[in-house]
Amino acid sequence: MRVATVIVVTTLTLAGIVAGVSAQQAGFKRTVLQQGDLSLPGREVVTALVEFQPGATVGRHTHPGEEAGYVLEGTVVLDQEGKPAVTLGVGRTFFIPAGTVHNATNSSSAPARVLATYIVEKGKPLATPVAAR
Repeated sequence: MRVATVIVVTTLTLAGIVAGVSAQQAGFKRTVLQQGDLSLPGREVVTALVEFQPGATVGRHTHPGEEAGYVLEGTVVLDQEGKPAVTLGVGRTFFIPAGTVHNATNSSSAPARVLATYIVEKGKPLATPVAAR
């Protein structure tokens, strides 16, 4: 009976952790458009449409690989650890190295959309939240 209880509690705890990691912030949406294996073993490419409602933020996080982005609509403030925050408007691009803690926020009054391409380790979560400072 005790073993069964430990298994149930462990399963529920893990489910909560997975849900928290994969949950998206309110007003922020990442829609995967395509995903596929690369010629490099253990790596994949993921292309996503990232949408921010006014005032929405992703929250501090990392990726298990590189992220390259292009702002399609609106304005996004990108904050990468160790660098000053930059405001990116339509047509601007950005690059975030693997494992870099960063955050993006739409501080404007209009929606923002970004086309993001990730080159990441296959089988790992696309984004991992990082605790607030």
